[in-house]
Amino acid sequence: MSGLVTAVFCLTYMGMALGRLPGLAVDRTGIALIGITILIASGALPLSEAARAVDLPTIILLFALMIVSAQFQGSGFYDLCARAVTSSAQHPARLLALLIGVTGLLSALLTNDVVVFALTPLICQGLLARGLDPRPYLIALAGAANAGSAATLIGNPQNILIGQVGQIDFWRFAAICTPVAIASLAIVYATVRLTWAAALAQKPRPSTAAAPAEADRFQIGKGFAGLVLLVALFATDIPREVSALGIAGIMLLSRRISSRNLLQLVDWPLLLLFLALFGITAAFAQTGLAAAALGWAAERNLTPAQLPVLAPLALLLSNTIGNVPAVILLTTLLPDLSEQTLIALSLLSTLAGNLLLTGSIANIIVAERASRAGVGLSFSDFAHSGIPMTLASFAVALIWLYALL
Repeated sequence: MSGLVTAVFCLTYMGMALGRLPGLAVDRTGIALIGITILIASGALPLSEAARAVDLPTIILLFALMIVSAQFQGSGFYDLCARAVTSSAQHPARLLALLIGVTGLLSALLTNDVVVFALTPLICQGLLARGLDPRPYLIALAGAANAGSAATLIGNPQNILIGQVGQIDFWRFAAICTPVAIASLAIVYATVRLTWAAALAQKPRPSTAAAPAEADRFQIGKGFAGLVLLVALFATDIPREVSALGIAGIMLLSRRISSRNLLQLVDWPLLLLFLALFGITAAFAQTGLAAAALGWAAERNLTPAQLPVLAPLALLLSNTIGNVPAVILLTTLLPDLSEQTLIALSLLSTLAGNLLLTGSIANIIVAERASRAGVGLSFSDFAHSGIPMTLASFAVALIWLYALL
């Protein structure tokens, strides 16, 4: 069965790189589900082993954090933020800075994929109403979401996974990664302003967009109270997934927002992607091929524990198969990575997502949501800013990691 497992593994991760099956409307999640289905149906991966391969605490934590983030979306908080950003600043440079600052902060606390999913169409609407080219602002939105999310263990899915795998202290991680995240946000601003100077020279006209429905301030306050309590609980010995699940339960208790509506805002395809990739990668690890390849690399002193190896590896994998699949792959095949290496992997894989449009799920969400709002964001548009943005932030991250770790 090892031949079948290896074929499914290779084809699945090729699908992650392509983003979909050629000629079919099957995305990354669909590809992963087809792969795990083949392994289970053929007997190559018994259902019991597939279940054991899943890191259930990570799935529970990710699900619970999505509920907390959904509370803010359901309360109208993101509408309030988008309107404030697109209507307040009278100069494009200030508007750009405000957008990056707000997005970076929200992404550090509310998971970047959820933030960009909610903000992208609202930002497009507000910018078009003011006669501005949304593309540089959308690139800044994606770049800031990735950079800001690097600051905390709850900023993005790969950080959540790494935090659970290494049982890394929430505050230690934030202390190491927040300075790099802040520097990267400044780099996002400088890069977008330089590479889109002509578009950012446009003077915005007064907004004529219709005012959004009034936000539910009580529900927003409830969301922030839950978030503050959650972060406080992370400083205790209570398992993070248990704390997050408890707060999610509180969010679901409401007389104003239907629990069904909150659950509809959960990114179920991302959760399914995690579940399927856990099983596929675990099955491949059992073939012994990965161990042989890692042994070969170790003999030549090319282990991911070394930053000169980890940095280009994170950059390559994040921009081919995506940073979430890359982290699942590396943490499954290399279960004994040190805390220092895991923190470096988290930081580098997140920042690597800014290189190309396909580098992170957040980027893809921005492009797809913008397209539905009538704004095209091409691969070359993104790379124009993404490549220098990523190289600069990578240089800062590596200098910082060498100094600290």
